[in-house]
Amino acid sequence: MNFIETIFSHLKAKPNAAFVSEVHGERIVPTHGAALLSLIHGARTALRTRGVKAGDRVALIAANSARWVAADLAILAEGAICVPMYARQASNELVTMMKDCGASLVICATPELEMAINEAGNGAPAMLFDELFSAEATETEVIARKGDDAVTLVYTSGTSGDAKGAILTTANIDYMLPVTRDALRDLMGGSTGEDRVFHYLPFCFAGSRMVLWTCLYRGGGILVSTNLDNLVVEMKTAAPNYFLNVPALLERIRKGVEAKIAGQGMIARFIYKEGKAAFAKKTPTAVDDAKIAMARKLVFSRIRAQLGKDLVCLICGSAPLSEETQRWFEMIGLPVHQVYGLTETTAIVTMDRPNKTLPGRVGYVIPGCEAKLGEGDELLVRGPNIFPGYWKREEATANAFLDGWFRTGDQVELDEGGNLRVIGRVGNVLVPESGHNVAPEPIEQALLDHMPKAEHAVVVGHGRPYLTAIVTGKVAREDVAQAVEQVNASLPHYRRIRAFHLALEPLTIESGLLTANQKLRRRAIETHFKDALKELYT
Repeated sequence: MNFIETIFSHLKAKPNAAFVSEVHGERIVPTHGAALLSLIHGARTALRTRGVKAGDRVALIAANSARWVAADLAILAEGAICVPMYARQASNELVTMMKDCGASLVICATPELEMAINEAGNGAPAMLFDELFSAEATETEVIARKGDDAVTLVYTSGTSGDAKGAILTTANIDYMLPVTRDALRDLMGGSTGEDRVFHYLPFCFAGSRMVLWTCLYRGGGILVSTNLDNLVVEMKTAAPNYFLNVPALLERIRKGVEAKIAGQGMIARFIYKEGKAAFAKKTPTAVDDAKIAMARKLVFSRIRAQLGKDLVCLICGSAPLSEETQRWFEMIGLPVHQVYGLTETTAIVTMDRPNKTLPGRVGYVIPGCEAKLGEGDELLVRGPNIFPGYWKREEATANAFLDGWFRTGDQVELDEGGNLRVIGRVGNVLVPESGHNVAPEPIEQALLDHMPKAEHAVVVGHGRPYLTAIVTGKVAREDVAQAVEQVNASLPHYRRIRAFHLALEPLTIESGLLTANQKLRRRAIETHFKDALKELYT
């Protein structure tokens, strides 16, 4: 059986099991196997009524919900190709992707989404969730697929240009899901899939989709966030054992906790400060051990309990997590396991292993996948997780490979044991007039580590006399200057920041300065701040 057939077999075998549970504040609304199958069968009827055939591309634009899951599985069961899209993305960008993939149908969760894409020039017929799930539920067999058949098109973030549709096949997913299933089993000490998994990231992203499909593939359930503005309450209600994160949230949690501690009494602040300093030492003394033990008993344990008494660990992907933040969570007794990959690698290349996690590194290459370093220490990979190419982009597909190896575009470092550290994007490397190659990401992270109130730091300097930085957030100018001075002290002359621009306006998805998964659109940022940069280089 392929993964689609396996998921359907679990739904049929467990009609009373909660497979998708929506978290609404302090309430959990479960959708059991029988109910989910009923939604799927009705949606399949509606798709056939609209003339959807095997191989057709069907765009899905909606926030996470049980209905999203049912729509996705209905499209797959009909042999069509699901093209999930981010509901918060600019409507003109959504329409561009729809036209690029030649969508035969666009499924929208709400009338507002349908109106927005129609106003942006959508030419494909649209269907609302209410229509999709109002058709008669008639059970039919899952349409067969071959290994090289496309299952989904996932559009890449497009940090440096138009987004491209990465094709993922049945074989890609069939290879990856046993890998993720086994990794989660090992992470939870042999769990059979009954652990509680909470998820708040949009299912349209490749990593999120793998979390969803993995939970269903192993016959378990998933708890789904319905309101990111109420995430703290939802997490408490869900009481998960673990969940997938992006670094931005974990950074925000750490900074928020430390800001809270700063407002507490002198004794609590002192115990926290001393315990943190002792934990940071590579070779702690007996006195340091005593300080850490006291901090764990009186402060760290309370912080951990507030984050979730049932949490065993956290998983982090999408971008490298700062070493400082990973160590902080380790300090309070909550390990963070990193995952690294791209859409084109079916979301994953490396994963941390239990008891072998090293802060600042993103784990080991998954079984069956090979990796090596190319020119400029670019990571090259090959294996059954590598996509066949971009949708109708032959040149872009050819450029993505080198002698059969996929070019990740990431500059990395491998230690002797094979644990990987991501340094930055090869395409982001700055070459100032000095001729040195400079990866901006480590400098940006160092600046943010010294500025808790800053939201973003963007290093600029390609083809320019020296490096400068754009800093955003409600941070004082003197604090930025101090952070720059502290970071510069540990850097060679050609990597030092010579000037900076402080902007109160945030970088957002809506402004086009961040991608849908919160990555920097560097070219757009430089264009947006061109006047400020002109002053920095005058």
